[in-house]
Amino acid sequence: MQPKTKAITAAVSGCALGAAGLAWLAMPATAGEAPQLPSISAEELVQSVVTTKTPALAGSVAVTNNLGLPVSSLPGGIDLNIDGARVVNDGSGDSKVSIQQGASEHTIVRNGTTVWTYDSAKNAATKTTVPAEALPKPQEYQLSDPATAAAQLLAKVRESSTVTVEGTARVADRPAYELVLTPKPTERTLLREVRVAVDAEKRVPLRLAVMTYGTADPAFQVAFSDIAFTPQAASEFQFTPPQGAKVTEEQAPAGHPDGTSAGNAVQAHGDGWDTVLTGTLPAQALAPQQNGGGQNVDPKAMLARLGKPVSGAFGTGYVITTKVATALVTDDGRFAVGAVPEQVLTEALGAK
Repeated sequence: MQPKTKAITAAVSGCALGAAGLAWLAMPATAGEAPQLPSISAEELVQSVVTTKTPALAGSVAVTNNLGLPVSSLPGGIDLNIDGARVVNDGSGDSKVSIQQGASEHTIVRNGTTVWTYDSAKNAATKTTVPAEALPKPQEYQLSDPATAAAQLLAKVRESSTVTVEGTARVADRPAYELVLTPKPTERTLLREVRVAVDAEKRVPLRLAVMTYGTADPAFQVAFSDIAFTPQAASEFQFTPPQGAKVTEEQAPAGHPDGTSAGNAVQAHGDGWDTVLTGTLPAQALAPQQNGGGQNVDPKAMLARLGKPVSGAFGTGYVITTKVATALVTDDGRFAVGAVPEQVLTEALGAK
């Protein structure tokens, strides 16, 4: 789990949260000799990233992860088995991401106040209309855009981090600065550092790597494998459901552009690297269900296999630990997750 996941979550439409939040989680950078670039201070580089509006772009992201989690599906419909993605942004708020998962593809398109999601495996589409008054400004709401998500992360994490520039890199055949964020000693986190490669010309993040203790390899790494900063045709953001698709239409509640209700909203506890997100899973998330491949899945049995049973003032449940994050799911469907040790999660649940 990335530090300041709250900021990233706010940038993504809720109906696409599970898939879109994972669309930018991994890909080795393009190899090449480190380019020679003018020197720049860490503060200048961070400020330029935070204040730069994401330009029109199209790029590919290939996905791997080193979480050490032995399954592809988790309660709540989150699927970690992602092969790659294609992202397109018009620079003014409209966006499209196509996520490949084996033979299936998930497509998420935002066009003005309309968000479409489509699952090719189920041939099912959902059209969500967001009230105009509930939409954030375009620069604050870039659907599934890895560049904007990383910029938001930088804006928040620098408040609790030591920030340095450590050399240069070449990513997607573009010269970039290597920005390194290290948690301050007061932060209770599993993470050692976050490294962000920033495009030297556009000041757009091209790669994000999350490092943990005890290994030189990233636990998470995201990068564009190719990217072009060019105007995008309006047709890229038009979506028509395929013939025979099951179409569901929804209206996002005013004041909640992510489509969630106030009672089920995710809450953030703490600040910086030890931020913990808490909330409640959908009512049927822990009930037996079928995954995308048509196989029966029992989420509670899965939790028992993956995690260890725990109990406390919050009740009973299971804790699952990966290289970069810890998650606690209670038997009554509440959850807490963060890039933190277990104790920080139990404290957050007790604060609910």
